[in-house]
Amino acid sequence: MSESLRSRRDQALGAGAQLFYSEPLHIVRGEGVELFDADGRRYIDMYNNVPCVGHGNTRVAEAMAAQQATLNVHSRYLHEGIVSFAERLVALHHDGIESAVISCTGTEAVEVAMNMARIATGRRGVIATDATYHGNTEAVIALRQAASQPDEHPEVATFPFPQKLRPIRDGLDEQALADAYLDELAAAIGRLESCGAGVAAIILCSIQANEGLPDIPGSFMTQAAQLVREAGGLVIADEVQAGYCRTGRWWGYEVTGFEPDIAVMGKPMGNGLPLAATVAGKHLVDRFRAATRYFNTYGASPLQAAVGHAVIDEIEDRELAASVTELGYGLKQALVERAARCEWMAGVRGHGLFLGVEMVSPDGSLAPDRPRAVDFTDRLKDHGILASHAGAFANVLKVRPPLVLQQSHAEEFLSAFDAVLHELDG
Repeated sequence: MSESLRSRRDQALGAGAQLFYSEPLHIVRGEGVELFDADGRRYIDMYNNVPCVGHGNTRVAEAMAAQQATLNVHSRYLHEGIVSFAERLVALHHDGIESAVISCTGTEAVEVAMNMARIATGRRGVIATDATYHGNTEAVIALRQAASQPDEHPEVATFPFPQKLRPIRDGLDEQALADAYLDELAAAIGRLESCGAGVAAIILCSIQANEGLPDIPGSFMTQAAQLVREAGGLVIADEVQAGYCRTGRWWGYEVTGFEPDIAVMGKPMGNGLPLAATVAGKHLVDRFRAATRYFNTYGASPLQAAVGHAVIDEIEDRELAASVTELGYGLKQALVERAARCEWMAGVRGHGLFLGVEMVSPDGSLAPDRPRAVDFTDRLKDHGILASHAGAFANVLKVRPPLVLQQSHAEEFLSAFDAVLHELDG
């Protein structure tokens, strides 16, 4: 059945559409943090942040059905739900965030943020790290491609992502290392200024998720924001993965110590319903709207508002921020203990319920070991645990379960983790 479905999928979607695992799963049902395949086998989902308040969440499903059965139109009519959702969303951010542009995907939200910064500053240049990912449109994917194809993307400048494991310079204390990365950022600013693009913005995932959740040295994030503002640019925080209490705080930027001018959110906002947002000061949003007359048929809809409210209600009523903090701390400590006994684990990083385990060559060289990370992920799946691998070298085991994870699920994950360690080292 699965092979037949896979063959049909290649025909219907085109060969090359990505699938996880060497033997792909045929998932048919989800409940909370559990997923079930076509044969009825149960898996603990330690990967998916889209259903942040759980697969098949009853409150979200009921809100979705009730609103769809009542009204769902575009945003060119007045609607209390849309306005109250936007008000509630911006109130979760720091005081400088006042208004929202609601869309459907993180990619759209990032592109809105980039355009907003360019309109506000009158400049074109955008800065990103050299291992970033922010989306899939031509304009947004240029942020990723610019590191390897700088001549193709003159309005984008990249710099090495800040980290302690493989520092840009050896023998530095933490703040001196942060300063070394700030020098690289200053050079990126200089390149944009020298080519005439100027600096419109820097965009950063606030916890550097796609870079592999590195330990960020010193006060880099705070100082980087200041440096970009001194150059006339704005600071964009990509909270698509870091936000919605993933770290135990509402926003990743609260954990890494800076306040953005613009913040971008996506996937978890709708728990499966396409919902994203770009939030900023009202003066920035007003200028963006005046310059672009932006409209999205499915953005800022009554359906999105109803679901968006339901997701926030679940996070608040179930006190998920506190749960994420407590469970995430215990899970990280358990993984740190295991990594300390394993010569091919270079450490455990992350915040709350977003953790990464870096896998390297056992020879002490810190050479990334992507094949081991892929194998580890496959073996976890065979033990009923779904995870993935990511990072600049795709060698970091990525642990990012729905926020409704319980202690019993964490224990099942650790049991499977130990079983895979025994298989690989036994």
